[in-house]
Amino acid sequence: MKRCALWLWGMVLVGMLVACGNSAAADSPNTIAEQSINGDPSAGEQAFINTCSSCHGVDARGIPGLGKDVTTSPFFLGLDEAVFLEFIQVGRPATDPANTTGVDMPPRGGNPALTDEDIVNIRAFIYSLP
Repeated sequence: MKRCALWLWGMVLVGMLVACGNSAAADSPNTIAEQSINGDPSAGEQAFINTCSSCHGVDARGIPGLGKDVTTSPFFLGLDEAVFLEFIQVGRPATDPANTTGVDMPPRGGNPALTDEDIVNIRAFIYSLP
């Protein structure tokens, strides 16, 4: 009897934790429409073409063996502005286990003159693409 009551209370606790977890997830932005998009997409397009297009293509759809399609990438589209900014500032070496291309993503896309404002504008450009 005690074991049954303990099991029942355990299930109630698990149910409450799951419900709380779903509630918290519902409060966080999961879609582009729910995220705050700052920046100037037009300026971002020019910065993207000048810095990112050599690996990700002028249309941001990627170049096989170089850069991913950032228009459909759950990784890119899931980053809020602060995390996106940090990711581009730091880049991702080919040795990083999360790097799926085997190609270095250099800090600031290999362009040390790329400003934080440029990066915010690039994000706005990416999010403006269909």
